Amino acid sequence: MSRIGRLPITIPSGVKVDIKDTRVTVKGPKGEISQTFLPEIGIKLEDNKLVVTRQSDEKEHRALHGLTRALLNNMVEGVTRGWEKSLEIVGVGFRAEKVGEKLILRVGFSHPVEVTPLPGVTLSLDGPSRIKVSGVNKETVGEMAAKIRAIRPPDAYKGKGIRYVGEVVRIKPGKAGKAVGKGK
Repeated sequence: MSRIGRLPITIPSGVKVDIKDTRVTVKGPKGEISQTFLPEIGIKLEDNKLVVTRQSDEKEHRALHGLTRALLNNMVEGVTRGWEKSLEIVGVGFRAEKVGEKLILRVGFSHPVEVTPLPGVTLSLDGPSRIKVSGVNKETVGEMAAKIRAIRPPDAYKGKGIRYVGEVVRIKPGKAGKAVGKGK
């Protein structure tokens, strides 16, 4: 049996779970998420806990068992705590500013780049070089953070660009580094 799939999900107080056929809706203090799951996987609410079961031990059902449980856990955690990703902008003159809901990035292009947040996602700034992406749905928060990072990914030679906080960027030595390493 799946190690992750067999674990029950404890529903905290203030969270309401509604199961109709294959559609699960989770409501909490931060918001509401609804998702449809495959009918091969059973989802039941027992004693204020969500229990996920599978029909058989086929490889596909085993994989879906753990996946369904993880997605349900992410939904419950999202409506209680929320999800958050932080990005940092590295580079001389690179900065971000917020105008209304939109984010304007100045990252070395001839024009400023305007970013509109996905539905259910909020963008905030912690200074001119730190962007915080937050929301209820883990998938949309990650997607929005990846879209912002893709505007100017970190450069391999100087490290300039947009990166996740804590992301390690390996810097290549370049032509000067190669010339120093060779002896004549």
